[in-house]
Amino acid sequence: MGPLVAAKILGEARDVGRFSSSSAFASYAGTAPIPASSGTVIRHRLDRGGNRQLNRALHTVALTQARRDDRARAFLLRKRAEGKTPREARRALKRHLAVAVYRALVLDAEEARSAGVLT
Repeated sequence: MGPLVAAKILGEARDVGRFSSSSAFASYAGTAPIPASSGTVIRHRLDRGGNRQLNRALHTVALTQARRDDRARAFLLRKRAEGKTPREARRALKRHLAVAVYRALVLDAEEARSAGVLT
């Protein structure tokens, strides 16, 4: 992720301590899946709510990684092999990235607290 997208994520997320879990962060970012099942077809769709700017930043990261990162490509191929549509696979990647971003924000906040930067 580049410096502009990272700055957008930091600015939109603000204090990571206000989120109780990675699921709460994903819901705030609009990357948590919403059930959209019908009959015997069980599927999820992308949340249209949440912080749209944060969602867009995660979307940019997901698209870039899908093109350039082997791990992200493998993730998408694995989701496609599970029977997901390309759109559902990208949604799963965005959710996966939201968890990774949340973990990074939590670690950074802990380091800042231990260094005495944040109180």
